[in-house]
Amino acid sequence: MAIWWNPSRGATLGVEWELQLIDSASKLLRQDAREVISALRGRDEAGPQPKIHDELMQSTVEVVTGVCSTVSEAVADLAATIADLQRITDMRGTMLACAGTHPVSDWRDAKMAPAQRYAELVEQMQWLARRIQTFGVHVHVGLRDGSKAIPIVNALAAYLPHFLALTASSPFWGGHDTGLASSRAVIFGGLPTAGPPQLLADWSEFEEYMDTLLRAGTIRSIKEVWWDVRPHPDFGTVEIRMFDGVPTLREVGMVAALSQSLVHLFDTQLDRGYRLPSQPSWVIRDNRWRATRYGLDAIVITDAAGSTAPLRDELYELFLEIQPVAQRLGCADELDVLGEVLERGASYERQRAVVATGGGLTDVVDALVTEFAEDRFVRPGEVANAE
Repeated sequence: MAIWWNPSRGATLGVEWELQLIDSASKLLRQDAREVISALRGRDEAGPQPKIHDELMQSTVEVVTGVCSTVSEAVADLAATIADLQRITDMRGTMLACAGTHPVSDWRDAKMAPAQRYAELVEQMQWLARRIQTFGVHVHVGLRDGSKAIPIVNALAAYLPHFLALTASSPFWGGHDTGLASSRAVIFGGLPTAGPPQLLADWSEFEEYMDTLLRAGTIRSIKEVWWDVRPHPDFGTVEIRMFDGVPTLREVGMVAALSQSLVHLFDTQLDRGYRLPSQPSWVIRDNRWRATRYGLDAIVITDAAGSTAPLRDELYELFLEIQPVAQRLGCADELDVLGEVLERGASYERQRAVVATGGGLTDVVDALVTEFAEDRFVRPGEVANAE
């Protein structure tokens, strides 16, 4: 089966940000995405708002950018759409936030969006799909040449723990601390075609593998392959899906800068005839688990011989390596937020700090709402001591 690649005009960007709809009184998730979207577009039967979509669960609205050339353009695009969205949610007594999971709401209270494709997904996946009341950030980076997609996906797979640890934001699930930095990585990763990408040799092997999955009835479309990093032929992009939901626009800018810089670096290295680095699949899976459990405090495997290093050190080295690339792409300021996360803590750490300083899980929700609304990191004790 031939899969056509729709070439991008370079390292373009597209960002998808899944937001939580939260009731301002109960602090629980509100299951009314369709009503919010209908109010936003001002008529009930029209097609969806181009940059705001519903998702599987009605607790979610997804804000998407157009095709952007720079990180700053993507951030401005998101900010403009969110300003429109907030005018509707404010009138409805609804607050917006983002984290990989809601700290308190029970997944069994979720309502599914009334769409045929979602009903079919739940029928096929059953409990695995019904519990996906989770939220993430997806970043698309464009490629001109589709033959580079598989080598770049393979290289990016080594950075799954980096992507996850920086954005891990789902320590709580159904009112309990899971002991994980990212429960979302486990919940969504439980789908049979989710998780780390299959390491393939080239584009022809990707085409053959997709054809096999279709022939076997494992998938009905290649869009049902929800790898943590995957090629997106229709868009002409490599899509990084490993990020947990992040609470602030600043952190969205950070992951967009990280994604664009890494893909551009690998694209350039292929042009120069270099062979991109890759890791064995067992190392990729083990490191993904370590970041899921320990976040930034993970000790990750660095080679096939089993050598290890602190993930924080690896992130700092990565930061130094891609700074020159980010400067050339004009996203050095956005990439600098990575240093702030290492210093101030990823979202899972900031959430747990609210509880450690005397707050409850509804205070964690308040902190997430504040971080989203004010685009800043809440300080430990700030919410708990506000009263």
